[in-house]
Amino acid sequence: MTAALMGVGLYVDAANIQINGGFGMQYDVLREFACRGGGEPVRLNAYVTYDEERAARDRQYAVRTNNFFASVRDYGFKVIVKNYRWYTDDEGNAYAKANADLDMAVDALLQSKSLGRVLLATGDGDFVQVVRALQNEGCRVEVLGFDNVSAALRREADVYTSGYTVPNLLPGRGGDADAAWGEVGSRVRGICYHHSREGFGFMRFLGEISDNLWITDTRSPQSPYRSAYFRDADLPDGVRPADLPSHNRVFEFELQASTVKEGGLQAANIRQVSAQGARVDSGPGER
Repeated sequence: MTAALMGVGLYVDAANIQINGGFGMQYDVLREFACRGGGEPVRLNAYVTYDEERAARDRQYAVRTNNFFASVRDYGFKVIVKNYRWYTDDEGNAYAKANADLDMAVDALLQSKSLGRVLLATGDGDFVQVVRALQNEGCRVEVLGFDNVSAALRREADVYTSGYTVPNLLPGRGGDADAAWGEVGSRVRGICYHHSREGFGFMRFLGEISDNLWITDTRSPQSPYRSAYFRDADLPDGVRPADLPSHNRVFEFELQASTVKEGGLQAANIRQVSAQGARVDSGPGER
């Protein structure tokens, strides 16, 4: 099967994504990312939750939530709604549950025979066995998440991508509003892939959505990645140079023209936005 004919299945655990750093995720960008390289969107499923009791008494919630569902449908997704069910614990406290994990797992497995690539947007470790089953069906399985992503799930996937690093998947945070992602003045997110004991390093960020994610050498003309120089003095508080390089820490930074290489880029106003197993700081600072 050629890349241009590859059937793509995208399954979004919306509640898990929203409460783990992905609130405001752009579903049209997610679709573009999942289908990069000419993939054909065979299945696009979004599993969402809805509180009918709250909707009955809170009109704003009902309107806002249903507008969100409609927007996702406009991008070609099938929206599977799971209503909250209310329970009472032993102490008389009411609590709600709405779990779409089983629906998402069963759908992905039943639909896998027509798919070449499956992207699971979730950080839930319960999907580890689902990843294995899909791989056994011959699917290339990718996982995309933001925070609190299961380490076992990341290891099991053929490709794991931090949603923070996908261009424009999350709304921008500051920077030049007129500068597109990757241009001087824009704020982008990436990882530190190289650090020198001489007090500097390089950030790598995805410049565009491309099928060549495996070409991580930014010197290659086929690589979709770009690099930006930084000084240790510009690292945020709580991040030690000894912690770098690291694939588990995602940084957000402003792109400036490099002061050390003509035509190069430099990272400024750096903040750490995500770290698997490490503390995340709230803003920039100097060491």
